[in-house]
Amino acid sequence: MKMSIASLSLLTVCCLMLAVAPAMADATLYSNGPYNGNKAAWGINAGNAVSDSFTVPSGSSIEDLAIVYWVLTGNPVLTSVDMSIGSTSFGGTPQTLTPIFKRLLLNNGTFDVYEAVFAFTNIPWSGAGWLTLQNACTTAGCSFSSDTVYWDENDGPSLAWDRSSDTQIGSESFTLTGTTAPTTPEPSSLMLFGSGILGLAGILRKKVIG
Repeated sequence: MKMSIASLSLLTVCCLMLAVAPAMADATLYSNGPYNGNKAAWGINAGNAVSDSFTVPSGSSIEDLAIVYWVLTGNPVLTSVDMSIGSTSFGGTPQTLTPIFKRLLLNNGTFDVYEAVFAFTNIPWSGAGWLTLQNACTTAGCSFSSDTVYWDENDGPSLAWDRSSDTQIGSESFTLTGTTAPTTPEPSSLMLFGSGILGLAGILRKKVIG
């Protein structure tokens, strides 16, 4: 029975350690909803730029971006795009991202619709912000207006602006993923949990002695 008490004490320590372990698994930090693929889309190259709002949990680390984009059927596909995250629309420092993409559908016989996923160096962020995409390049280059890359409009909850027309537009399909800050239980909860386990150990010991 001494081994049982020792085991119970060890279990108590392990449970307390697990209780304060950081919750750092990759998670969806913000989603603007599913893509549409048919309604409309907005240019993000050849001088065009689009900025969408988002809100992530406090203490987040943004690490991945997924979007849906259109190109005219038969046109070159996306090879890179400049992304920035800032506190205002079109704000922040751009960084060039390279996509992993897959074709989703053919839109009305005119546009090929793709999903693109980008990984980047983590960006610490809390609360509201703006995601901006611009300067997209294709396998044909970075300055071909005839090979415009369009960001799919899905009219999700975000606010969105188109810089070329300087107007508010329907928002675009995108998802931000990453990690959130560690969560630690309240000290009172840990004390209550620990005292309960130790109390149980004391009862078992009394039964052995008595």
